[in-house]
Amino acid sequence: MTGMLPIRSAIVACALGLALLPCSAAAADLALLRNGFTIRHERRQVVGENTRLFTAGGDSSYVDVPTAEIEGFEKDLSLPKAAEVPPVNTTSAADLNQVVSSVSATYHLDPDLINSVILAESGFNSRAVSRKGAQGLMQLMPGTAGRLGVANPMDPKANVDGGTRYLRQLLERYNFDLVKALAAYNAGPLRVEQYRGVPPYRETRAYVAKIVHDYNRKKIAQEKAEAAAAKLNRQRKVAATNSPPGPKHKSPRTISGTTEPNVENVQARAAGTEALEEKNASPQR
Repeated sequence: MTGMLPIRSAIVACALGLALLPCSAAAADLALLRNGFTIRHERRQVVGENTRLFTAGGDSSYVDVPTAEIEGFEKDLSLPKAAEVPPVNTTSAADLNQVVSSVSATYHLDPDLINSVILAESGFNSRAVSRKGAQGLMQLMPGTAGRLGVANPMDPKANVDGGTRYLRQLLERYNFDLVKALAAYNAGPLRVEQYRGVPPYRETRAYVAKIVHDYNRKKIAQEKAEAAAAKLNRQRKVAATNSPPGPKHKSPRTISGTTEPNVENVQARAAGTEALEEKNASPQR
């Protein structure tokens, strides 16, 4: 789906992700953003050039949005029901490899690429949560996870499935241009289309470079190993073809596993011995 939101956009993904979070107030406010998204919040506070939107009770849950990106505010009278979060499954390294292999096969992507994305996103920490609210191995924002049907982003299998499916969608959107797809995964498709490529954000450029470098390193190592194995096989074949045949030995006639001397050869040797003896015995002239 080309309208899917990015995983970690500075404004857009946070906007939709936080807008879908339940709030405890009977009538919360909605911040209307210039990009068309909204953020539900209980209260707000201007901090410098940003507006801090508090999304839950207390002061710890908030998101800072540039004030210039906010067009206005309105009341939100809807009361979304808080979803129950299923328990988190613990996954070993071996199980995770199996999950990545299985999911990669489903979406026809290289498992090495998915592992490189996971390394950059969470460092293989299935309980990782970013300051922007991205969760799990592939750092799914709540809004993105919801659109992907991921009920529990902290579940490793569900998280990898959702993140891999989303990356596949981005690759199809950008004609399998990996650099653009990774940039969209990090900064959002809107920013990629705005700048017609990788946005000029230090975080996004470092993110894309890290994944591409790690993925290329794996592919180069695999190619070298395959080339070395192929060369060794060729050398073995050449050695087997050019090796001289072994000496041929004439086996004596055998009967029932026992050796029988060659009678003709023995008689010939005996006759030669007698002739030599007679020659030596005759007087010399």
